[in-house]
Amino acid sequence: MPTRQMKETSDQHLVIKTQVKKNSMNPPHKAPKTSQNGKDQPLQDSSNPTFNHQTSSTKHRSRRRSRGSRKGSALRPMCFETPSGFVENGSHLCELEMSFSSSSKSLMLPLRPGFGQAGTKCVVKANHFFAELPDKDLHQYDVTITPEVESRSLNRAIMEELVKMYKESDLGARLPAYDGRKILYTAGVLPFTSKEFNIQLVNQEDSMNSPNPRMREYKVLIRLVARVDLHNLGQFLAGKCTGFPQEALQVLDVVLRELSNRRYNPIGRSFFSPDFRTPQRLGNGIESWRGFYQSIKPTQMGLSLNIDMSSTAFIEPLPVIEFVAQLLGKDVLSKQFSDSEHIKIIKALKGVKVEAIHRGDVRRKYRISGLTTLSTRDLTFPVGDQSMTSVLKYFQEMYGFTIQYAHLPCLQVGNQRKANYLPMEACKIMRGQRYTKRLNEKQITTLLRVACQRPKGCESDILQTVQHNAYDQDPYAKEFGIKISEKLASVEARILPAPWLKYHETGKEKDCLPQVGQWNMMNKKMINGSTVTRWACINFSRNVQESVARGFCDELVHMCRISGMEFKPEPVISICTAKPEHVKRSLKHVYYTSMNKLRGKELELLIAVLPDNNGSLYGDLKRICETDLGLISQCCLTKHVLKISKQYLANVSLKINVKMGGRNTVLLDAVSHRIPLVCDIPTIIFGADVTHPENREDASPSIAAVVASQDWPEITKYAGLVSAQAHRQELIQDLYKTWQDPVQGTISGGMIRDLLISFQKATGRKPLRIIFYRDGVSEGQFYQVLLYELDAIRKACASLEPNYQPPVTFVVVQKRHHTRLFASNHKDRSSTDKSGNVLPGTVVDSKICHPTEFDFYLCSHAGIQGTSRPAHYHVIWDENNFTADGMQSLTNNLCYTYARCTRSVSVVPPAYYAHLAAFRARFYVEPVLGENGSPAQTACMAEVRPLPALKENVKKVMFYC
Repeated sequence: MPTRQMKETSDQHLVIKTQVKKNSMNPPHKAPKTSQNGKDQPLQDSSNPTFNHQTSSTKHRSRRRSRGSRKGSALRPMCFETPSGFVENGSHLCELEMSFSSSSKSLMLPLRPGFGQAGTKCVVKANHFFAELPDKDLHQYDVTITPEVESRSLNRAIMEELVKMYKESDLGARLPAYDGRKILYTAGVLPFTSKEFNIQLVNQEDSMNSPNPRMREYKVLIRLVARVDLHNLGQFLAGKCTGFPQEALQVLDVVLRELSNRRYNPIGRSFFSPDFRTPQRLGNGIESWRGFYQSIKPTQMGLSLNIDMSSTAFIEPLPVIEFVAQLLGKDVLSKQFSDSEHIKIIKALKGVKVEAIHRGDVRRKYRISGLTTLSTRDLTFPVGDQSMTSVLKYFQEMYGFTIQYAHLPCLQVGNQRKANYLPMEACKIMRGQRYTKRLNEKQITTLLRVACQRPKGCESDILQTVQHNAYDQDPYAKEFGIKISEKLASVEARILPAPWLKYHETGKEKDCLPQVGQWNMMNKKMINGSTVTRWACINFSRNVQESVARGFCDELVHMCRISGMEFKPEPVISICTAKPEHVKRSLKHVYYTSMNKLRGKELELLIAVLPDNNGSLYGDLKRICETDLGLISQCCLTKHVLKISKQYLANVSLKINVKMGGRNTVLLDAVSHRIPLVCDIPTIIFGADVTHPENREDASPSIAAVVASQDWPEITKYAGLVSAQAHRQELIQDLYKTWQDPVQGTISGGMIRDLLISFQKATGRKPLRIIFYRDGVSEGQFYQVLLYELDAIRKACASLEPNYQPPVTFVVVQKRHHTRLFASNHKDRSSTDKSGNVLPGTVVDSKICHPTEFDFYLCSHAGIQGTSRPAHYHVIWDENNFTADGMQSLTNNLCYTYARCTRSVSVVPPAYYAHLAAFRARFYVEPVLGENGSPAQTACMAEVRPLPALKENVKKVMFYC
């Protein structure tokens, strides 16, 4: 089970060799005993300022033995030996060698330890539809198209023509399914093992109604590769084997997508069409299309087809001139473009496909590559005998087309090396092109409003989509013998109870039981209010007068004080008014002026008033404060300063308190030592995430963030560290690292090691258990992330002390999935929250979950608008032997400890905090410049530069909140 996670072959074990030097400066000690109240004894040996005691490798051995394994076969997944270590600052370090089989298939993820029983039982519906496994003889064929084609849509058109011509003859009446690239599947063998076909298609640049369409010939070679075995898939679904049958699932996925690929616009795993719902304008020539997501998954109920609604942005099929007018927000028919407008148009139109409309029915298609710097009236080009002619004259004489807006530039189309000009007014944007660039805030708001649906409406649309797709009439599904149910899966669920929260004894209410995922701070005081004695305010907003800013600060200070903080009423210096373009100079002025007045003491907190639309100001301020000055800041937008709301002030006070090192609330069960596998021995909880740059930002690095709890048993405070790494690299590179020092030799470091040391300094104890919540990992990356990052955790631990091996539980947190839960009866108000969503604490670990592995869906929050998305938790390593109830209850309870609001949140807070920290660190990244001084365009041009280091006082607190 979870600890016997590797097969017993010689090349498949994780090996950490450990051998302690005889004359160690740090002789081995017994592990600290755990007293009856659950607290381990204080550390005694102070020779090592970081970790003073070894943990006995036998103390928790029973925890790591596989569930259900026999005593005689207690194979542990990790065997530890240690080669000669070396001394760093008086402590011995271990070198770790972790060798895995090159194939991740030798590693097994933990099996489900049983089903949860805690909570109130109920029944919910899920957007999963049962799919009957076909009983057919399936075959796979390799497809080679010559000349090679890049476009999947063209590949499909070629194959569609081939099937149309040869289905009844050479294909033996088979209807194959094609993946658009290299693979073809059939239900039954074709009459040949290898055959070449000649196919002619109309050139894609020409329209079908052209008088003389150009034809292009392709050679298609189809060759038998293998028979697809569905037996293993059946065994996997029945829980009789653990090898994931990816190939068999791919066949079924390709088959069920075949018809939709022909009907709709495929994007990733979703399909979009303007026919689902009238496209909604988002502004600037962009519109939203409605669509649906489709994926086939192995679940406990068998094969499941997951269907969900989706929306995305497309470019409106407008005449180019009208598109440009919307983009610039002005009439473009009378004036020329400025330089900035010229650049904006190029960014918006580059790569967009258009059709030329100046030749009547002859509609040639082109892709825009640029925009001319000259106006159309000034453009000339060589013709025939190399004599020059103007664009105006050419279009008039050749096509009888009079260009009316000669002051506008021309579109450059096709190959940039050969000048090919088209007047803007002669082109129309083709329909069905996804908009891949960044949406502005207004467009995002409109898209979210359009896509937002209450649960009842969302469920109804999903059912309508399934009925519209008519899988029972799908010729491909029929050919392959796949049957899809039209009913939502009915799933047994449980509603976990909310935890009691502890507040300060001096408040009227000393503890609190949240109701439907929320509560408030009325009559309560923070459990640990922080102290602010040295603070200042800086105002970057022209719309906020100094007296208004002062009044706002007074109200904020008052709210902090009544919430339980000690907050000096007066700032160190009077409120400073500054211009956003002078942010660095202004911040340093406030900081050093305050320090001079304080006679060397540093400022503790800066309150900053920002314009509502502040561009890069927020990011610049955070970077300067956190990496240069070592100053905690709280930014407030003008709209909130002008309209002072008690709710807003209360939320800001919660953020200030944790940024200054305080705690807002803690779990009552935590301070009472009643949380299993957390409160019995010192336990550290990590959260980790990697954020990647947006599309087309090819030179920007990815940002990794790791946070870790710094209090025990309360597990409420989290320190965070961030690091830049290679573009789009998902594995966190700086969890553990070593480097050579000319004096000290090999030095160990990394985010895990630093946070373990920080925990020990904060609590006086070293962690004896690790729980690691990892966000942002897809199912296809489970093994890769586990092998690499668990290795780094092990190395970090062993570098601190020989034989230091705290048991690890590694949990992947997923939010980017498409499973939705619906109340079984939308009219029953007792089974839903105010928004109509399932109640907070709803957990599902059966039917729609993995056939054998340890996963569950948890909707831990109350919905605000739209349909709630449950978080999907997948335990991929478990040496602590969590029960289903133990892991589910811990995760749900932690969701009530999020510091920034008095609501339970949708994702476990350590993972949430890691996401916030990674997002914050994006502001620290300096743009990488190419050779000409402009921003680098590709990752190869951009060397990954380390982020500027956080100041020590910033690292210790929740600066990212």
